[in-house]
Amino acid sequence: MQGRNLLFAVSFVLLVLMPGHAQQAGMGGIASGAAATPEYDAQHRPITAGGFVDKGTVMFEDITKQAGLSGWRHKMGSPEKNFIVETNGSGVCLLDYDNDGWLDIYLVNGSTFDALDGKEEPPHAALFHNNHDGTFTNVAIPAGVANDRWGYGCSVADYDNDGWPDLFVGNYGKNRLYHNNHNGTFTDVAEKAGVQLGNWSTGSAWGDYDGDGLLDLYVSGYVHFDRNNLPVGGSKAVGYAFCQYRGVAVNCGPRGLEGEPDHLFHNNGDGTFTDVTAKAGVEDKNRYYGFTAIFVDLDGDGRPDLVVGNDSEPNFLYMNKGDGTFEDDSYLSGFALNADGREIASMGIAVGDYENNGLLDFFVTDFGDDYKVLFHNDGDASFTDVSYRAGVAQPTIPFVGWGDGFFDFDNDGWLDLFMVNGHVYPQVDQHPWGTSFAERPLYFRNVPDPHGKGRKFEYVPPVVGSGLADVIPARGAAFGDLFNDGKIDVVINPVDGPPVLLRDVSPDHHHWVELKLVGGVNPKTGRKSPRDATCATAYLTANGMRQRRDVLASGSYIGANDRRLHFGLGDATDPGTVEIHWPSGAKETIKLPAVDLIYTITEGKGITGALCGGSPCAAPPAEKKQ
Repeated sequence: MQGRNLLFAVSFVLLVLMPGHAQQAGMGGIASGAAATPEYDAQHRPITAGGFVDKGTVMFEDITKQAGLSGWRHKMGSPEKNFIVETNGSGVCLLDYDNDGWLDIYLVNGSTFDALDGKEEPPHAALFHNNHDGTFTNVAIPAGVANDRWGYGCSVADYDNDGWPDLFVGNYGKNRLYHNNHNGTFTDVAEKAGVQLGNWSTGSAWGDYDGDGLLDLYVSGYVHFDRNNLPVGGSKAVGYAFCQYRGVAVNCGPRGLEGEPDHLFHNNGDGTFTDVTAKAGVEDKNRYYGFTAIFVDLDGDGRPDLVVGNDSEPNFLYMNKGDGTFEDDSYLSGFALNADGREIASMGIAVGDYENNGLLDFFVTDFGDDYKVLFHNDGDASFTDVSYRAGVAQPTIPFVGWGDGFFDFDNDGWLDLFMVNGHVYPQVDQHPWGTSFAERPLYFRNVPDPHGKGRKFEYVPPVVGSGLADVIPARGAAFGDLFNDGKIDVVINPVDGPPVLLRDVSPDHHHWVELKLVGGVNPKTGRKSPRDATCATAYLTANGMRQRRDVLASGSYIGANDRRLHFGLGDATDPGTVEIHWPSGAKETIKLPAVDLIYTITEGKGITGALCGGSPCAAPPAEKKQ
């Protein structure tokens, strides 16, 4: 993930190790491609902080200040970024923690060595409550989720099936499992549950891998960071190597540093978890540098599979065998490496069916000097790197990518692509390398391939003054309908700064529907789905196309998006028919009665509620079961 090229030099300068791209091979650092030719715009600004146009369609508006988010700041270590622990930044999670039908925002915060040592007040995470009027209020401290530890990732799931979303936070130090108390507050139960671990946890994922109706937890480990043996260039901790990027001294890692293992925890149903990593066949024996992890059903067998993005090491893809174990198909599937046969510095993972063929594809962000990878699902959970063919390779090379998402921002029925960016080395601002520490986001519109080869992505240039022209050192990003208006908004958690809220102001007038799924019991087998329907899949047939969406507890860069399923309908006024594949194995087909509504669908009961203009409908629309 981190785009850090640590060029380890032992008697000469080896290439930098940078997460996110396989820089030149070396004795440590980050994986990235060969140093790219510097690219500047007409004003001689690095393309990562320039390339703006005066006119064009404005898709996103920065409303951070108006929404009340600008007063909170992320903080992670020192501005100089002397150590890798200070550079990765943190994720962001969207969740409706108080079950009022409106998404709230959880922003993980970092820390400093002085705070860990009790010499200064630790930075606090933020929980921004949605006020239903376009503004948010930070309630993290009264809610009990301020997390005074060094935070990185988060994920959202109702692990005890009580109908309220809980929150897992991965830290450098002990992790948090915040149990929702149903009254606007949370209690940290990580130690009681047995999932606190201890050194450096980044990503996390939830899924019922064994079909018992209870959500299990996977936690990815990054680097084993020892403050008593700091990874300083030229020291014993890094094998006496000098950590450099393009000949300039930078912080060391991840390559050359000891990794931290991943863990799979089985939910015992009594508030505790058991570590079953080795037993289940997902042991990270080589201790790769793990970032984003996601449970999702890739082969349609109703069992969640597991994908993990590793920084500067091969990615993992574990297929669920249905007997409580997984098969490691990382290389066989084609997901481990890019088309050049290189590992990349995988940070964020977007999951979506961008061709509307019923198969899930992956977009994985990477370090600078390397293209970001679009893995096309060829069927049977086999993947091909189609980045250049699809149009997302060349424009992304200068950028260090982090959070990303496949979402239909213009409601035309096709998933678009969004990614946020930011370098890990502040030193880049002092050199003519055509890159910058703060970088702008990238947005690609899903369009037909002019050569008739399916779909591709069209780069949309940033209009001056619009949200796409924001130049920030971004890290986490989460995507969701924050205003219940059928538009997908973006919340960005940068390193060392205030968050950014980009509101989707696309001028289209297309229709849409959203689905909140609630799990129940399969009447034929008695098997239960998790109550929050994690890993359920829905297929909507409408407007002459069949779209797929999945309920996921994690994604983007070590964060979590809106769990509700969003479908754009174009100009169609018939919302169509949805076929839901529940985790219990049950399948239901429901005719939706009206467009532009947010439906609640409960397994076995059909439509049990709806939001009209953000408020409960006077009478829930009646559906017809098929």
